[in-house]
Amino acid sequence: MLLILNVGKGSKMKYNKLTILLKYVLYLIKASNGRGHGIHSPFVFSFIKKVLNTTTKGDWVNNIENYRAEVLNNKQEIKMVDLGAGAILQTNKTKKISVIARGSLKSKKYSTLLNRIVAYYRPSNVLEMGTSFGITTCYLAQAMPGGAVVTMEGAPAIAKEALHTFSTLGFSNIQLLEGNFDNSLPLYFNTISTIGLAYVDGNHSYEPTMRYFNLLLNKSNQDSIFIFDDIHWSREMEMAWKEIKEDQRVSLTIDLFYIGIVFLKKENKEKENFIIRF
Repeated sequence: MLLILNVGKGSKMKYNKLTILLKYVLYLIKASNGRGHGIHSPFVFSFIKKVLNTTTKGDWVNNIENYRAEVLNNKQEIKMVDLGAGAILQTNKTKKISVIARGSLKSKKYSTLLNRIVAYYRPSNVLEMGTSFGITTCYLAQAMPGGAVVTMEGAPAIAKEALHTFSTLGFSNIQLLEGNFDNSLPLYFNTISTIGLAYVDGNHSYEPTMRYFNLLLNKSNQDSIFIFDDIHWSREMEMAWKEIKEDQRVSLTIDLFYIGIVFLKKENKEKENFIIRF
């Protein structure tokens, strides 16, 4: 099996497809079966039964997915500046929306899961760090009918397309903050007392992931939930995920391979880290 060699924390190289496939196979071997058998944590058992293994249906899902299909077939070229790791575009370069979307949109399977997490745990507020074209943002917003979702996007051209997504699909409870996360995050913190749920999907490298994690912790309480995207995307992301799991302020984590979920609940006397098949 061919592995991409990443040297130290400075490497931002994404694992190649063969490496990710191998890691996914190992994940399936290690993971609990996803039905709750052998899970002794009541909290995690409830998560599996009431969130992970339920389905999300409705005309609104069809509307979002139909729009996703339009985005994936959109041949319009846009210019952007990608501030995150693994950027497929550079300044003054153009690329088709369809090409960008194929590499950045979260699948329906995980988008609906994020919707169910928000609907079940009812966080006081929702922050998304990394809007892309706004498909996942709409899934988050649908689960917050009485509240707003704040989403952050660094690339102006993509932010413009995301605003069009929200308007087309009729979501008015979304606020988009355009610009570098390092500037947007303090502005957002000034508007809230504590983080409800944060979905971090913007910069797939070690240093910013850990920096955002610690900043979010400063605004957290025992009910806060953090979700990190692509935790096995690269060696850097796996290093960050390992440190997040080991942090003493974290009581429970769930590894679903493509996302990692962090809970800070104080009633957990012992730290627990679960790998669950999804």
